[in-house]
Amino acid sequence: MSDADVLTTIDSTGRATVTMNRPALHNAFNESLVANLTASLRQLDTDPEVRVVILAANGKSFSAGADLNDMRRMADNSREQNLADAKGIAELMRTLNGLAKPTVALVQGAAYGGGVGLTSCCDIAIATERATFCVSEVKLGLIPAVISPYVLAAIGARAARRYFVTAEIITAGEACRLGLVHEVVANDEELATAAVRITTQLLKNGPGAMTAAKQLIATVSGRLADDELIAHTAGLMADQRASSECREGLSAFLEKRPPAWIKG
Repeated sequence: MSDADVLTTIDSTGRATVTMNRPALHNAFNESLVANLTASLRQLDTDPEVRVVILAANGKSFSAGADLNDMRRMADNSREQNLADAKGIAELMRTLNGLAKPTVALVQGAAYGGGVGLTSCCDIAIATERATFCVSEVKLGLIPAVISPYVLAAIGARAARRYFVTAEIITAGEACRLGLVHEVVANDEELATAAVRITTQLLKNGPGAMTAAKQLIATVSGRLADDELIAHTAGLMADQRASSECREGLSAFLEKRPPAWIKG
């Protein structure tokens, strides 16, 4: 296995897999992992050959969140040093959450702290039955500050009011009920199968339309359906209908052939 803390592969269909690779340390965040993961995601987002981004992890844990060795060191740092570190993690979360391409988290084991944040930032999250989740920061006298916008968007304020202060372990089944993950499978083998299934479905869809659909959610979420929003969404529909991708999709449907964006 490579010594790199982030591994990236791209297959011939446009599936990119980004794998956290600090298994001995439960894929805990340190400065290098955070920087390399952010850089990998940004690069994939600008790669025209990439259609879908999968976030995975090597080892028995998805991510334990902050590296405790780093946390010990940071306790003696200045506020400016701690702020720089916090901004790095915040930028990682913002980058993943704002990726133009569909993202899928494959959670095979424990996801604590920042690991819950990564899960929440992905469009689709699939977990094995042995996966567990914990917003664990208060156990260390911390708060889940930089992950909070994304975790709240996933589970809602009411559930967050419990789990942010209790730091309880959340089972995969409960995480699914809360909306943190979309699907629970039995084991790692079924997780790999589910990843192929869901990404195959994504690859059938217009890449530009999926990006626009993600932007639509960000635009509409939390807003009232007033005249301004209705006019804006009508304009989005009109613009998309006039796009070359839409014309190709409609032509392919009527001609009973795969659209040009489906490889092979």
